[in-house]
Parts: sequence; structure tokens; C-alpha cells
Amino acid sequence: MPQRSARTPHQAVHHPLFARFYAVMSPVLDERAGLAAHRRELLAGLSGRVIEIGAGNGLNFAHYPATVSEVVAIEPEPRLRRMAREAAVRAGVPVDVVPGVAEALPVKSEAFDGAVLSLVLCSVRDERRALAELRRVLRPGGELRFFEHVVARGRTPAAVQRALDRSVWPLLFGGCHTARDAVAAIGAAGFTLGECRRLRIPERGLPMPTSPCVLGAAVRPLETDKR
Repeated sequence: MPQRSARTPHQAVHHPLFARFYAVMSPVLDERAGLAAHRRELLAGLSGRVIEIGAGNGLNFAHYPATVSEVVAIEPEPRLRRMAREAAVRAGVPVDVVPGVAEALPVKSEAFDGAVLSLVLCSVRDERRALAELRRVLRPGGELRFFEHVVARGRTPAAVQRALDRSVWPLLFGGCHTARDAVAAIGAAGFTLGECRRLRIPERGLPMPTSPCVLGAAVRPLETDKR
């Protein structure tokens, strides 16, 4: 079972329409847009205790390697959390699905060997605070894996993303912001960035505001933060 802490209670997050839409579309995207292969790459080589932030409906669970001893999956949206718990039963590794938000993780400091961010930084309310929390709960030397939407290269597509972020996109898609720079934010949060590569999803066809993505890894430095 996860080591819990008496931190701030999780805030309610309700996106019922988006949750229904995501529940239907995410398996389709896994198959047709190649997301399942990216999930396997994201999680390959992880071991020990892992925390996954914003687990959604649990599509990552089937791809965790046997070297992972436990996954604590944080999901604030009630409908998606119920689906994640159903997926956890079918997972090949122990998965505990827990209510909570990224900005106030209900677990103790330095309790995990690995951490996973999968298409979630785009929708957290406070990106800096969420990454600070993630750094807190990851042990020194622990690895962060991330697969995230990012701001597009090129002035025009980036301007389109920012315009959408200021208007309808977050309202329609569960708080998603398409123009955040996940790699820069992770580096600014005190992680040492490792290998990462940019992706276009889907690889072919008409690009979407969420098409530019990055898949990579970072490490919490061995020097512990005593602040």
C-alpha cells in the first residue's frame, strides 16, 4: 500500500463530458495514432515503486514492466478514476488508484523510485507546484518519465495554440493547454533532463493543436533539497 501523508485534501475535479469523450476516444488513439507504442516506450525499464500522476482511465497500466513492484496512480476525476480502478484489476503489476491532484500529492516525501507524467502537465492548474510536488515524492536519483503535449515549433502554429488556450480549448478538453513547454518546466523544477525526443501525433494527416509532443526522461539530482 502507498505511504500516505496528511497533506492538503485533494480538490474535486469534475469534467464529466470530457471524461466520457476521453473514455471513448483514448483507446482509439492508442490503436490508430500509435499511442500504445509510445506508452510502452515511456514505461520500459522502470522498476521499484512508481507514482503516476493523472492516470486517467488507466491505459498505461497494461504496459508497466514486471520490474515495477507497485504503482500508485493519482487521478482526480471521478469517472476516469472508476475506470482506472477497473483497469488496475487487469494490470500485470500491483496498482493502487488514489484520489488526489498533482499540486498536493497524498503521499510521503521521497517514497518512490520512479514517476510518470503521461499527457497530464497540459491540464494541471499549477504546473510549477505540480512539478515541485513530484520532485518532493521522488527519491534522490529517482527517474521521471514524461510524455506530454508541447508548444509547436514555428510562430504561426504556436500562436494558434496560444489563442486556443486563451479561449475554448481548456473548456472543451478538461483544462488542457496546448502551448505549455513541458521540457523547460521540468528543467526549471530542478530535474536533470536526460534524453528526450519530439513526436508528431498522429504522424500523418492533418495536424492538431495537440500534435506536437515530447517523450523523455529526467532525474531528481542526488543532492537532497532540505528547504
